[in-house]
Amino acid sequence: MPKFASVDDYLASLPAEQREVIEEVERRVLVVAPDAERVIRYDMPTWQVEGASLVHVAAWKKHLSLYLVPPAGDLDLDADLVPYAGARGTLKLPYPDVDHDLVERVVRRLFETRATPRP
Repeated sequence: MPKFASVDDYLASLPAEQREVIEEVERRVLVVAPDAERVIRYDMPTWQVEGASLVHVAAWKKHLSLYLVPPAGDLDLDADLVPYAGARGTLKLPYPDVDHDLVERVVRRLFETRATPRP
């Protein structure tokens, strides 16, 4: 059974500083994908496009994690992500200075390279 029934429940469980970071991530997701739907998947806030998960986010004690790492191919973005690479396709962005412009670039790359759902 999921720990959180909604993204609002997830956000309510966080300290203000972490909640504000997640809320800014959501604003950046919606810049890239204005029709993205917010849901809980794997007990994390997730934004989906056309029923497919675009990006998951999790607030940890010392960092924000973004799942998944976008596919390689944007050389500048690839280089900028190296310091944040974690295990299993995760990006770890330390608090309090989460680079939201980088988050937006990640989401844009994920959006541009996502697989088109089949009818």
